[in-house]
Amino acid sequence: MSVNEQLREQATLGGGCFWCLEPVFEAVEGVESVVVGYAGGSTENPSYADIGRGNTGHAEVVQVTFDPASISFDEILEVFFGIHDPTTTDRQGADVGPQYRSIVLYHTPEQKETSESVIRRLEAEGVWGGLIVTEVRPFEVFYEAEEYHQDYYEKNPNAGYCLAVINPKMSHFRKHFAKRIKYSAAPAD
Repeated sequence: MSVNEQLREQATLGGGCFWCLEPVFEAVEGVESVVVGYAGGSTENPSYADIGRGNTGHAEVVQVTFDPASISFDEILEVFFGIHDPTTTDRQGADVGPQYRSIVLYHTPEQKETSESVIRRLEAEGVWGGLIVTEVRPFEVFYEAEEYHQDYYEKNPNAGYCLAVINPKMSHFRKHFAKRIKYSAAPAD
């Protein structure tokens, strides 16, 4: 492992459909890579069809590799909690099922502490007007999703889901997190 790789961290986050989270995090300054996949459950090597049945225990997640010298885990969570509704159990909008739950799979004790602290702060501030139901659990294993899910938004910008769900999320991100944008990665509306 090179020195540069040692200085990187990973965040594994689920907040609804991974197609929605991936383009947002790819546009965040300090994020070096985003891979969509499955984590948080017990089924080994699940497929998208397995996940869709809702009985694997896994959530659709993004695994974000970032440079903590450019962006902190706290700031990653600021974006995460700003782009999905963490008060709904097993759903985001029309996406319903345990695979769409809000979850932080922490990689270190510091990430656990930061996650719990951010949730307490957001609840105290009443940001979402309700109890945050985001699970905070230790990271165990990540299964990369099938290739056609990777960079879905980039590959399918005119698909109905992209136009109806992801575009508004990207607009919200650009409006509320302008200081976090890699300008080359987030085209204007």
